[in-house]
Amino acid sequence: MAEPRITQGRARRAIKIGSLASQVGSSYLWDSLRHALMPVQERRQARLETHVRNARRLVESSRQLRGAFMKLVQMLSMRDDLLPVEALELLRTTQSEVPPMDYPLIAQQVRRELGKPPERLFASLETRAFAAASLGQVHRGRLKDGTEVAVKIQYPGVAATVSQDLHNLKLLLRALELLVRDLMRQRIDIRAIYRELEERLLEELNYCNEARNLNRFRALLADDPEVLLPRVVPELSSRAVLTMSYLDGYQLADLFSPEVDLELRRWVALKYYALVWRQILDFGVLHTDPNPGNYLVTHEPRLGILDFGSIRRFPRAIVRGGRKLARGLVGRDRALIAGALVELGYLDKAQEPGPMVEIVNIVFEPLLVDAPFDPAQYDTVAKAAAVSEIAVKHKLYRSPPHAIFLLRALIGLDGIMRGLGVRANYRAAFKEIVARLDGD
Repeated sequence: MAEPRITQGRARRAIKIGSLASQVGSSYLWDSLRHALMPVQERRQARLETHVRNARRLVESSRQLRGAFMKLVQMLSMRDDLLPVEALELLRTTQSEVPPMDYPLIAQQVRRELGKPPERLFASLETRAFAAASLGQVHRGRLKDGTEVAVKIQYPGVAATVSQDLHNLKLLLRALELLVRDLMRQRIDIRAIYRELEERLLEELNYCNEARNLNRFRALLADDPEVLLPRVVPELSSRAVLTMSYLDGYQLADLFSPEVDLELRRWVALKYYALVWRQILDFGVLHTDPNPGNYLVTHEPRLGILDFGSIRRFPRAIVRGGRKLARGLVGRDRALIAGALVELGYLDKAQEPGPMVEIVNIVFEPLLVDAPFDPAQYDTVAKAAAVSEIAVKHKLYRSPPHAIFLLRALIGLDGIMRGLGVRANYRAAFKEIVARLDGD
């Protein structure tokens, strides 16, 4: 059943989020008191159960409040420095479990934004959304000249809740800050996390930004005939409505089966792999929403990319640091890797680089294996635990803002590689990408 509308009202949303923050904070306070009386193994299990319980609270609240708060919860699901993997996996369910909104409300939004009702603007517009997300939903339609289009329409009322939700988010972040400091023995910069979340949310709320992002990617990938991107229809687009040409093909997730032709899966795996690294190391502009639903594969084949709301542009200095790190990984040059980590903000110059270099080798293990590598061999949970142990032991607390969305893209890359299940020499593919880079 479609949800009727976004929950609005400063007081109602503040009470809901304030209550949530109170429940989360109280649960961790209670845990800290009773853990002193427990054996170590029971203490770990009890703490994990608390993390998972609080993640469920966040997910349930996001479904009730929808809109900006749901998007913020999705963004929090990228932060593996705030919650353990098991809890983050629950938060990521907000990516796929979003019911659509009733069409009459959506039609009113189109009229407010474009000045006319949908039936006067389009030859046809399907009343049933074929995709729904935290901030809006997408309807298939046809222009009066016969062109098939996808029309992305922001939920009515989302913009009005943003300032409320950002303000109330601080309460929740303070509760998580106490958790990380007192229970996970880490320090985080809540202000930096808040600023990053605020900036990305405000960008995604303005579909004019997404239109610019899409046009930017069309220019960057103009030399690649194997990538397919939609075209913006500017006269039927605004801050809350984005009309694009419709791309037809198989959803990327449809290929996540051993029954799908291996050569097609191999082509898609290596194409997506190269595309992600080209964005990071060549363009310095990264599509940071690696949900498989944002990609499709056409019959030719070509890889189609959808939804350009979440894009991160990296400063030139960060791109240079990333290239240095990549060359260090290719050459197994520990000194070059250490220098790159300083440039990228993960280390101070005075810090001993060894432990952080060890973390890099764990995270990028598939790039160090010069042989066919099965993505399933990479135990993400075990590797994350090993990284966390090293970080805590050596007090490696620095996490520069640009790392948040880079991590999101790399987690997505790992997930898609696992889904496609293709054994390949990813080191050789990475070396080829690095060899084509210009300059520093």
